[in-house]
This record gives sequence, structure tokens and C-alpha cells, in this order.
Amino acid sequence: MLSSQSHLEDSEFSMLSVQELIKDPNITVPNNYYRPDQEPLKLLNGNDHFPAIPTIDLERLVSKEHTELELEKLEATCKEWGIFQLVNHGVSSSLLEKLKLEIQEFCELPVEDKMKFKIKPGEFEGYGSLVRSDGKLDWGDRLFMITNPVHRRKPYLFPELPSSLRNTLECYFQELQNLSKILLGMIAKNLKMEIKEMEELFEDGMQLVRLNYYPPCSEPEVVMGIIPHSDATGITILHQVNGVDGLQIKKDGVWIPLSIPPEAFVINLGDILEIISNGVYQSIEHRVTINSEKERISVAFFVNPRFDAEIGPARSLINPKNPPLFKKIRTEDYVKGSSSLKLNGQKYLANMKIENVKACSTIIE
Repeated sequence: MLSSQSHLEDSEFSMLSVQELIKDPNITVPNNYYRPDQEPLKLLNGNDHFPAIPTIDLERLVSKEHTELELEKLEATCKEWGIFQLVNHGVSSSLLEKLKLEIQEFCELPVEDKMKFKIKPGEFEGYGSLVRSDGKLDWGDRLFMITNPVHRRKPYLFPELPSSLRNTLECYFQELQNLSKILLGMIAKNLKMEIKEMEELFEDGMQLVRLNYYPPCSEPEVVMGIIPHSDATGITILHQVNGVDGLQIKKDGVWIPLSIPPEAFVINLGDILEIISNGVYQSIEHRVTINSEKERISVAFFVNPRFDAEIGPARSLINPKNPPLFKKIRTEDYVKGSSSLKLNGQKYLANMKIENVKACSTIIE
């Protein structure tokens, strides 16, 4: 039985990955992973089951015959949920299977090999787990890195990955770049903003990837894979590599566990898209829970505007009747600011809100 006391000092555990910790059959949860105050799941309206998030079919979305109906569904989903599962997304099952095998092989590498990619002081990219603002760590190991623009890649991270994994990821990134361009175009269409404005904002944009490995824990109620937060992104494309669920979203004040089909992607709207839409769409708060028996592997792809772009409500949406609700900020500054908060709900997005909207109604460019 795991407990909050450890046989070793927490400082020793912080030097190891969680995957390494659980190799000890006598392991107990170290204090810096221990989170007994998780908000529990509650049934909605007395129902004995949780609702499923909406499903968007990309084939229908781009087909002449069904585009209008699927666009309406996407519009309602973005407004009411801020998250959906995407099916018929066009990424081949063979590529997803290859990706699964390559990531599993990486996870099985000796810890010494993976620690070559460890997070460096003052950085957020690399292998390991960042210390949160409360001093706690996630129950999971991750490899987090900027992948686009290519010249922004750290030379000791992506270029040093095993060649087979690197090549597979490159193919995967290309597929998701194409996919994100389609989705952002459809979102812009629904917002009635100029398509060109959305395209220019995200052209050769900042993209990041996070490979996640969440080992099982016999007391999952006292650890967290990732604490509640919203993504500081335009959109996030998540693939549950080994088909194990664990993602939960907060809707109407209640946590809802998601059950995702193996080959579906989860698309969630981030803070940046909430800003661009001037609050029409809202980013979704979510968290990752731990399985008591199974490991969970996922890969998240984060899509953002260009580094030098100015994030703010879309110019084509702002008018005297719809004044800006958010300040403007460069993408790079926004990412740095949000990273410094180490995932703490939607706190940084709150910093971007204009307090007195009426006073700003004349600020129309």
C-alpha cells in the first residue's frame, strides 16, 4: 500500500523518473508527488454515467455534401465544450501504429539514456517533470520540446533522438500541421473572421510536442498525472498512444472523465484561441488522472501562432459593439509568461483580460 511517507528522502526521488521509482516493489509515494486533495468526480444531475464529448468527422467537414451541417456542429461544440474528438482525420493507422512502437521503445530505454535529454536549469523543454508552483511533481515523465520553427529546435533534444523515432515524428508532425491548418480555417470561418488573418497568424507557427508516460500507481487518488489547467495554445491535438484513458475535463463545475476511441484524436481549444475569438470560444480546463494497473502513453501536439506574431482579439471581429476583451502580446512573451506559472489553472489568461471593457470600446484599430 502506498503512503505519503518514503523510505528515501524526497530529494533523492526528484533525481529519478517516476518510471524508475516504481521499479522498487517497496516504493511509497514521496511527499513531492503526494496530492490527497484532488477534487472528486461527481455525477451530473443524478445520472449514473458521464456524457461523451462531441465527435467531429473531418471527412464530413471538408465534403461539399456535409460541410454546412458539420460546420454548425463544430460551431456549437467550440462554444459549449471547447473540446471534441476528431474521427476520419486522415492520419493513417499504420503511421499511428509505428508511432506507438517508437514511443514505447523510447520509454523502455535505460534511464541514463533518457536523462541525456533532461530539463536544464531555467528551461521548460527536455525530459523529466517540472516542479509546480506548490513544489509538487506530476506522477509522470515527459519529453517536451519545440519542433517548429525548425531553427528553434534545441540541438541536444529532437536532433539527438533515436533516428527511427525522429523520422516517425517528422512524418507525424507534417500530418498534424496539415490537419491543424484545416481545423483553424474552419474555426475562422465559423467565427466569421477573415481566413487570411488566421492563416497569417499561424503560418510557420510555434509548435511543440510532449511525449507523456504515466506509470500506474496503486493509490491513484493521491497522485496526479497533470494538475488542472488550460493549455496556453491555439489548439492542442492529443493522441492516446496506447489507448488508455485518463484525461478529464471540467464542464459546468463538474469533472468529466473522457473515453476516447483508439484512433480518434482529442482536439481542445487553448487560451490563445479564446483570446483570438475575443471570448466567443473558451479554453477548456482539464487534468490527467492515473490508472491503478495500466501505464498510459500519450503525445500532445501544441499549435500556436508565429513567435513574432501579436496575439490579441482578431481585428476582423472588433467593432464598437464588440470591443476587445483581451490585451495584445507577442506569442513568445505569452509562452514565457504562461510557462513561468508552471500550469496553474487559467491564471495567466486572466492576466490578459482588459478590466474595463467599456473604457476600451474606443480602442478600435
